[in-house]
Amino acid sequence: MKLPVISFDLFCLLNIIWIGLGVLTFLFLLRINAPYGRFSKTSWGPMISNRLAWFLMEVPVLLIVFTLTFVNNAGVALPVMVLSGLFCAHYIHRSLIFPLRIHTKGKRMPVVIMLSAIVFNLINGFFIGYFFRNFAHYEDTWLTDPGFILGLVVFVTGAFINLTADTSLIQLRKVAESGYRIPHGMLFRWISCPNHLGEMLEWLGFALMCRNLPAWSFFIWTVANLLPRAIAHHRWYHEKFPEYPAERKAVIPFIL
Repeated sequence: MKLPVISFDLFCLLNIIWIGLGVLTFLFLLRINAPYGRFSKTSWGPMISNRLAWFLMEVPVLLIVFTLTFVNNAGVALPVMVLSGLFCAHYIHRSLIFPLRIHTKGKRMPVVIMLSAIVFNLINGFFIGYFFRNFAHYEDTWLTDPGFILGLVVFVTGAFINLTADTSLIQLRKVAESGYRIPHGMLFRWISCPNHLGEMLEWLGFALMCRNLPAWSFFIWTVANLLPRAIAHHRWYHEKFPEYPAERKAVIPFIL
């Protein structure tokens, strides 16, 4: 697979610029709720089915990372296989399984939001896949390094929190329903959005395992998107349900 030649210095510069855009996005999303899910607005243009949109906006990052890492790339190091495999496992679930599980009958999101997510995923996927293909130099001993093991524990913990929280939210709504209820149990006892906390922990763990600029960039962008979202959801719950538990925080137990 022939790719454009990018020097390591230029590659790092592009990642730093991308991180800067992530910080600006974080500040923007603290003020404006992205119009999908409970904040969806028809005023943002043509709409598309939630289920189809989730597939279309999540599958590109799976394809690009898998292709850049493995296609026509002889001698992929074992740590790269493991890191890319964990990344792809998350997005196999997110693009192929999660859209089939959600109960979003009649729910739609603006096409512009889906397209922006596709662009976001393509850029992140390119940076991560390009690094794995061209700049990654991991010895097999990387897999027994304490930093990798710590990152793996954080990643798996985050994935478990994310999956169980998503399952709780999905089960709150019957297949034909589209309304909202107050979630309870597990981490919902302390925070409004354990699903977002879990995903942020996943990509923190991934960055700790990889210890490269694209992985840290992806983690920063995940926080930039999900932390404001969690705060907005927490505020929405309190506005929507007068009986909402006052002791709950938004996304970090006892803190935020």
